[in-house]
Amino acid sequence: MNPALFISPSQGISPRRRARDAVVYGILLLLAAAPVLCETAAPGTLNSLAAVSALTNDQASHSMPAVFEGTVVYSRGGEKLQFVQEGDKAVFVDAPGAFQPGDRILVRGRTQNSYRPIVVADKVTLLRHDARPKPFAASLTELITGGFDCRLVTMRGRVRSGDLFVTPGAPTTTSRMQLVTDGGRFEVNIDTADGPALKSLLDADVEVTGAVAGKFNDKMQLTGVVLYVSGLQNIRVLERAAEDPSSLPITPMDRILNRYRVNDLSPRVHVQGTITYYRPGIAAVLQDGARSLWIVTRTRIPVQVGDRADATGFPDEHDRILTLNDGEITDEHVRGVADPMSATWEQLAFWSDNQPVGHQNDLVSIQGQVVTEVREPFQDEFVLDSGGHLFSAILYHADGPAQPLPGFPRGSTVRVTGICTIIDLNTINPPGTVPFEILLRSFADVQPMHGPPLLSTRNLTILAGVLLLIAIVAVAYGWSQERKFHQHSEAMAQLEHRRSRILESINSSHPLAEILEQIAGQVSLTLNHAACWFEIADGARLGRQPANPESFRVESRTLPGQGGAVLGSIFVALPRGARAGDRESQAIEMGGRLAVLAIETQRLYADLTYRSEFDALTGTHNRFSLNRFLSEQIRRARADASIFGLIYLDLDDFKQVNDRYGHQVGDEYLNQVALRMKRQIRPGDLLARLGGDEFAVIVTRVRKRADVEEVAERLKFCFQPPVTVDGHSLSGSVSLGVALYPEDGGTDDLLLTTADGAMYAAKKLKNQR
Repeated sequence: MNPALFISPSQGISPRRRARDAVVYGILLLLAAAPVLCETAAPGTLNSLAAVSALTNDQASHSMPAVFEGTVVYSRGGEKLQFVQEGDKAVFVDAPGAFQPGDRILVRGRTQNSYRPIVVADKVTLLRHDARPKPFAASLTELITGGFDCRLVTMRGRVRSGDLFVTPGAPTTTSRMQLVTDGGRFEVNIDTADGPALKSLLDADVEVTGAVAGKFNDKMQLTGVVLYVSGLQNIRVLERAAEDPSSLPITPMDRILNRYRVNDLSPRVHVQGTITYYRPGIAAVLQDGARSLWIVTRTRIPVQVGDRADATGFPDEHDRILTLNDGEITDEHVRGVADPMSATWEQLAFWSDNQPVGHQNDLVSIQGQVVTEVREPFQDEFVLDSGGHLFSAILYHADGPAQPLPGFPRGSTVRVTGICTIIDLNTINPPGTVPFEILLRSFADVQPMHGPPLLSTRNLTILAGVLLLIAIVAVAYGWSQERKFHQHSEAMAQLEHRRSRILESINSSHPLAEILEQIAGQVSLTLNHAACWFEIADGARLGRQPANPESFRVESRTLPGQGGAVLGSIFVALPRGARAGDRESQAIEMGGRLAVLAIETQRLYADLTYRSEFDALTGTHNRFSLNRFLSEQIRRARADASIFGLIYLDLDDFKQVNDRYGHQVGDEYLNQVALRMKRQIRPGDLLARLGGDEFAVIVTRVRKRADVEEVAERLKFCFQPPVTVDGHSLSGSVSLGVALYPEDGGTDDLLLTTADGAMYAAKKLKNQR
């Protein structure tokens, strides 16, 4: 307030003077507020919070202008969370800015559809600070109906868990608590980083005051509620826990069910739809138009996919996915309507809090190229590539091993039809996508579209075989022509025998040096035992070179590869007096062609072998190579009664590197940490990348577990210096688990499972600290 405009009655001013000053002061206030008042005057604008709250989602989707006042009941400016209330109506406002509960604000923006209508603000003006609205004492049943969405309420419950929650890139650290109350569970999101205070609330009965928000799945169906709380001061302890959880007596792991107590009063519900998926004794999916539902069932009575059916069971939610538990299914034996939706990867993976476009449990059809196939006794899996994005299509065998899916060449395009299942709706990858799988119903759900592209590894291998065959035919034709003129010659018979041996050696992938020496001997025999040798580019000199080559007439030819690069040269030392002729030129040419064929075939075979055993990104061994080496190590250890170790490693928070800096930086980071780990293992040990950010090390020749643990400690320590990639200093760490043969397992599967379990236990313990 301006002191010049305020006159106290104690100053002795006359009542008329005071009245005049009050009028002047009021006029000045109106002039100051005029710009704000003008904002609400635009025709067609929603001018109250109640008017926004009364909209349907369809109406809100038309981006209607809105200008209204309200009181902030919760604010988290860094994440653009503003809950604004006016009377018994409230709305969520998407706007930056740090406000305090009780702030009176003017919101100018446009409506948008979500779980309920929201407002995306263009401008928010702070008017003044008032008292926060009185919270409403609500029950979980009342909140689930959605009538208190965004309002300030008070809830009571018992604290089941409380943990800090760090969101990468978020300006503040928040916390999450899970509470149980009459009717079920609900979540509390608190603005605090006080971990010890959260732990002190475990098992306590508390009263929580906060703003209500819904938890919903990818189809905007409500799956739970969460209270947003401005701090620990809004949590009142009604009764502390009877004892500290850390002081509870130790319960043997096989007896924890002795403390199991559940009182579930949920009523049974009845649904109808078309059966789109069925795994006897495990699960079924019913679909009704755009709605679909996962049903957990123990029913093994055969039902027909595609029939209409009734199902009863008990509603439940897990990771924002609605389910019907203990389902009982009755097939009506009438064909229903549930045609698969033709979809792209983007349609199935896209997720937005404001756009109900999810396809969880829907029957869909999607096209992709075969990357790999995994055959297992109880399931077959295809990994498919759709526009550069990978997803899996899985067929489970209900009664154990069955006839596997027909094989498709790598790179073939297929169309798969099945149920879209979101793997983890809590893991949203930029730009707003979630991982999904397709559950196949039968072999017929995989239909080939066309074969692999022409430029594939398989076709290149076939091409190499054709070229080899052409070369063999060409060489054989040349030999057959020459044999006509020397069919009675013993030398020609010997030449033919040598040629066959050379081709067999090339086809059998004998050592290259051995093959080139055979070719040099062949050329030498053809040219009356003239000295012949090869000089390989950046390689060895092979064959027989005379001690004094200057005394001979040396003829040479370069060995050109198919790509244009020079592979080397062939040399022949001939008597100086001998005349050059066609026989001499043909022999050298023949030897050169055979040498090119041998070198390129050997390099192609070496390249294919390397690709099958080593990771293309890091150059370390791959999973196939690890499994083969692990089996060999077990056989060796059984033969001489020795032991060895296996270390399973998982990089901590590697996903954050990709999310923050991009996959190019992530790939270089993997390269550098793989190089560091290579330097920590001993000669004879093996480092392999299993996929993504997972590695494994086989530690050979150990005498005790401590030897393996010493290598594990070195691997941990090598992550301490930050890794520098493109100017970014990346601090990393690794979680690992150790298994010892045969103490922790006598088979490769048991060793991998034990080491993997130890790694996850270590990661969980690290995350709890």
